[in-house]
Amino acid sequence: MTSRREARRAALFMLFQWDVTGKPLGSTYEGEVDDFARDTAEAVAGRAPELDRRIDEATEGWPADRLGALERNVLRIGIHELERGDVPPEVAIDEAVRLAKRYSSDEAGKLVNGILGRISRETAPR
Repeated sequence: MTSRREARRAALFMLFQWDVTGKPLGSTYEGEVDDFARDTAEAVAGRAPELDRRIDEATEGWPADRLGALERNVLRIGIHELERGDVPPEVAIDEAVRLAKRYSSDEAGKLVNGILGRISRETAPR
């Protein structure tokens, strides 16, 4: 059984490949894909324009299409998890930051943390 962390990684890789190559989701991914990873990747890909609008609104002047493909897809997954609500916001943000730091840079982790933190605060019940 794959952990959620490993599944998020697989979803990120599938989304990154899809975003960069334009090929069908998962068609270039090598490895086993569990249901959580596949469901996450499919849900995020299906909502990519909507998720990108959320990124655009949160970044004010730095649209999603100016971000690197890795950071953009980490943010898409993070927003999807924040909205789905089956993990606490802190967990969704932390997992996204971990992915950004591991596969991009510490600066990417800070960027992801800032954007998801803002989205989380703006959508939190008052």
